[in-house]
Amino acid sequence: MTGPACRFCAAPLERVMVDLGSSPLANSFLSAADLERPECWYPLCVYVCERCWLAQLPAVATPEAIFGDYAYFSSYSTSWVEHARRYCDAMVERFDLDASSRVVEVASNDGYLLRHFVARGVPVLGIEPAANVAAAAVAAGVPTEVRFFGRATAAELVGRGCAADLLLGNNVLAHVPDLNDFVAGLARLLTPGGVLTMEFPHLERLVEGHQFDTIYHEHFSYFSFVAVERVFAAHGLALFDVEELPTHGGSLRVFAQRADSGRQPRAAAVDALARRERERGVESAAYYQAFAERVRETKRKLLEFLIREKRAGRSIVAYGAPAKGNTLLVYCGIRADFLDFTVDRSPHKQGRFLPGTRLPIHAPERIFEHRPDYVLILPWNLREEISAQMAGIREWGGRFVVAIPEVEVLP
Repeated sequence: MTGPACRFCAAPLERVMVDLGSSPLANSFLSAADLERPECWYPLCVYVCERCWLAQLPAVATPEAIFGDYAYFSSYSTSWVEHARRYCDAMVERFDLDASSRVVEVASNDGYLLRHFVARGVPVLGIEPAANVAAAAVAAGVPTEVRFFGRATAAELVGRGCAADLLLGNNVLAHVPDLNDFVAGLARLLTPGGVLTMEFPHLERLVEGHQFDTIYHEHFSYFSFVAVERVFAAHGLALFDVEELPTHGGSLRVFAQRADSGRQPRAAAVDALARRERERGVESAAYYQAFAERVRETKRKLLEFLIREKRAGRSIVAYGAPAKGNTLLVYCGIRADFLDFTVDRSPHKQGRFLPGTRLPIHAPERIFEHRPDYVLILPWNLREEISAQMAGIREWGGRFVVAIPEVEVLP
């Protein structure tokens, strides 16, 4: 049987970075009726290509199955909406965007970002594959089309006069199974002098921060800077700047233009980051070999904490129903024997159950009714936001816990 091939360069994938066993789709939340039926579980094994050094998860489910009825709405994170507002202000100022410009966002979700450009009078268009999420954007006044993005979509949009002066995508690049088709579409949709920005979790932070919970079936690729520069260059896009961001546990924002444009000067940060990554070994097998054991040790430490506290008679619940939380709970085997329930601000998740572990999802108010000893924050990248919102648990001595990169009881 032929093994998987690299989605960028088609080389055989032989080196395993980490094998997390199998898991249901991380955003396939269950209804009460679903609890009577079996779930589909899929392999969750990340490889690294030793030709182009792209870390990747072979596609085991179709994009339609993953994104058809999507439960993630970006607007429920206040810090993420604020991040989007700051981005809008910075791009308008840096690239002189106005009513004569066009901003296009790929995977625009519920309009959380484009609404800031709308407020400033800049024409926008959102491209979003999940119809239920796109409907929320349209209701908020953000023009949005329901479709997957690639060469064909880009060609149609250009034919309709919808080329982008600013083309952006936040946390979408990792979600693309056909990477070459997607990046070729990005290059096609840019105006000759246009700018592309992409934000995505940084592989360096994933490896060094033990962030294995960011591995799930939606995330097909895990990018180092040198890998993403190689992918973009293959499709006529030149990176001219990069920013390291704290979002999602450590992300990159890359800036690109058509390679034949030359309009934007190449910033020193581009070569500096590429040099740093190569010095740390991202283009060597040794860089990835120790990651799997660090993942296993993180699992052991979390289970040791939960076992100790449950034996001491303490109650533990979770906060959040993010995809990353489902990877963590399923891989570690954490179910109702450790956690009583979880809560989430999104009404689209409340009243449903987590995939795999089948823990019930309630509104956050349930925590104040239950008064647990510990609240395990599953979206640990939002620990400050959540601990501030839920600070009232300290009234009865409740404490917050995070599991990544290490088990930590917050002060």
